[in-house]
Amino acid sequence: MQANINERQAESAFTTQSVIFDELYAGNTIIKYKRERVRNHVLQFLLPGSSILELNSGTGEDALFFAQKGFKVHATDLSTGMQNELKRKVALTGMEERVSTEICSYTQLGQLKNKGPYEHIFSNFAGLNCTNELDKVLASFNDLLKPGGTVTLVVLPKFCLWETLLVFKGKFRTAFRRFFSSDGSKAHIEGVYFKCWYYNPSFIINQLKDQFNLLGIEGLCTIVPPSYIEGFAEKHPSVYRFLKDKEDKLKGSWPWKFIGDYYIVSLKKK
Repeated sequence: MQANINERQAESAFTTQSVIFDELYAGNTIIKYKRERVRNHVLQFLLPGSSILELNSGTGEDALFFAQKGFKVHATDLSTGMQNELKRKVALTGMEERVSTEICSYTQLGQLKNKGPYEHIFSNFAGLNCTNELDKVLASFNDLLKPGGTVTLVVLPKFCLWETLLVFKGKFRTAFRRFFSSDGSKAHIEGVYFKCWYYNPSFIINQLKDQFNLLGIEGLCTIVPPSYIEGFAEKHPSVYRFLKDKEDKLKGSWPWKFIGDYYIVSLKKK
């Protein structure tokens, strides 16, 4: 029951934000860096013409990117507002043959009308952190993927170096919110409150170990600051370039791959 309530609250929040979502983040250099990192990570696993099931697809920025690269994307989201924006953009770009849409919660993937199977399952930018039933989501992947299919998930871990450093600015609640989130950490968008939960890579790997092999883990915004530190790259371009270069070199190394604002984890079906 609590999970259903939280999903409805999150859906309401993102539907409210959907019409301004792209405008809010269009000029953020670090968000552009994050998208480029994630997309390049995914592209290394895709063969020409691969089909992708995208979870929490939002306004379709990633769906359209992969469609324009020649892939077929079934873009799903619980937010009606986000789906409407996605459909508008698909029609505008003439990508109807490559992008299909469906309103569906990732906790109810068994009810998908388009069950594939797919070559790749993809979820970007912590959409999966909006549920305390991630185990249920992960359990549905095996049936939705072809043999040898791959999964890429971008998730918020329980520790973020940059976030913890906010303790020195007196922001104690933000600095430690991931540590004390077993019952969910409160988040809000457009005045609507819902909860988020944090998951380390080990949780996902252990849940999928019987059907999947780990391909790799990268830290994202480990050395580069999180995008919510607004204007950092624009105000300090030389520092940003230095940090970006360091992260690009160390993204897959210990401990950096575990202490970013996000991590990117990919696995392959056995």
